[in-house]
Amino acid sequence: MSTDTPGIDPLLALRAPQDPACDVFLTGTVFLDIIFTGLDSAPVRGTESWARGMGSSPGGVANMATALARLGLHTSLAAAFGDDHYGEYCWDALEQGEGIDLSMSRTVPGWHSPVTVSMAYEGERTMVSHGHEAPAPSAVPGQAGAGPTETAPNPAFPQCPPRARAAIASLAPGRSEPWVATAARHGALVFADVGWDETGRWDLDALPDLAHCEAFLPNAEEAMRYTRTDCPRAAAHALAERVPLAVVTLGAEGAYAVDGRTGAAAQVPAIEVEALDPTGAGDVFVAGFVTGTLADWPLADRLAFAGLTAALSVQEFGGSLSAPGWAEIAAWWQRIRTCESQDPTALERYAFLEELLPTTARAWPLRRAVPTIGFRQ
Repeated sequence: MSTDTPGIDPLLALRAPQDPACDVFLTGTVFLDIIFTGLDSAPVRGTESWARGMGSSPGGVANMATALARLGLHTSLAAAFGDDHYGEYCWDALEQGEGIDLSMSRTVPGWHSPVTVSMAYEGERTMVSHGHEAPAPSAVPGQAGAGPTETAPNPAFPQCPPRARAAIASLAPGRSEPWVATAARHGALVFADVGWDETGRWDLDALPDLAHCEAFLPNAEEAMRYTRTDCPRAAAHALAERVPLAVVTLGAEGAYAVDGRTGAAAQVPAIEVEALDPTGAGDVFVAGFVTGTLADWPLADRLAFAGLTAALSVQEFGGSLSAPGWAEIAAWWQRIRTCESQDPTALERYAFLEELLPTTARAWPLRRAVPTIGFRQ
């Protein structure tokens, strides 16, 4: 990521001395992602495939943390890091490179970092991962924020999250994370996504932490299965009876959201782009929506911004590598307004960016840094 990204704070007008220092807290597993792009087709057994592009970066929950930090939110991540070179690289890339607060994180001696190899082709991706669950913090030496060398007990990880404006959770059937209720009780707005229900039951009551959520952001298929509906929009309205904000992503059709408090609904179409790698696009969408919500933007503007950031991300490879900052957003806005074939109505949808973005922006397309282990930027 370029270091000349404009330092825009989307919450500047709302900040007050009594506010928490942390804007967003999240926890989860950090992977080392190794990404291959430019494959003409899926790898074939017994053959060697050559990719035209390759890079490595922190992945897993780091995708979301990076997307939030690049949008100017003060982000705190609680995660375990291996004491191998992969873990050291990921720690440095997130703390020094992205400015993410890792004081709630820990280094686990003798535990190797989880790794994912991602192969992008034909607009899709195939991933192979390896890793083991990190040992319980109370049973393993590891001081929160100590980094690779210091050791001490850390029983608080991650059940005692810091005070924050928002927290992001990943829900799973039959599982409850105590920290989610704690965060909500301390005033954080909880935003949650969900994965595929391997049990096949698709029961909202099996997601106990949903009761603590401000917003729920499933994709269309997940939303319809959980609500027993055959239309993503109907599913969003049904979900809005359970959470204040229901946001359903519709793939190429964009996204649809319902405010359960007011009954207001909004839909914003997707931006058509040439996708290089979709890795992490869902995380970037959530980060954009969280940013707009904390900034108190209208619902349609939040959806538009989330969709825009996700669209910009798929034009670059890798999860955390591809997350756009304000420099990328400003460059896109400057370029799109000069396109003679641009539909004025579509352009008006993003006019709210005018007050946020710097008056000058770098030329499009932007050249991004490509961090790889072993190279210095």
